[in-house]
Amino acid sequence: QVQLVESGGGTVQAGSSLTLSCAMSGRTFSLYAMGWWRQAPGKERDTVARIWLSGQTMVADSVKGRFSISRDTAKETVYLHMNNLEPEDTAVYYCQVNEYGGNEYWGQGIQVTVFS
Repeated sequence: QVQLVESGGGTVQAGSSLTLSCAMSGRTFSLYAMGWWRQAPGKERDTVARIWLSGQTMVADSVKGRFSISRDTAKETVYLHMNNLEPEDTAVYYCQVNEYGGNEYWGQGIQVTVFS
């Protein structure tokens, strides 16, 4: 089992920055990919960014140039750095990880609200 705890969300004005953190615990040695998803009201949950054990990252086109993902192996924490936030970024953000063998785990979600 892997446990995920997200933090860092909140309500900010457009143009602001936030960094979300996802603290991982449990069987973290078995993970090969970590990422962030988001779900806005009335919309599907979409991938925002992912990072693999190799260090390779990907960021969705909708946030490219504004968001980035990083990982602190020693702290077992994955970060989503969000700059120049827009009202369209308002959503519940979820941390998600993939385990060898096919399991995946999700955090409880954290609200990010951006007002203009």
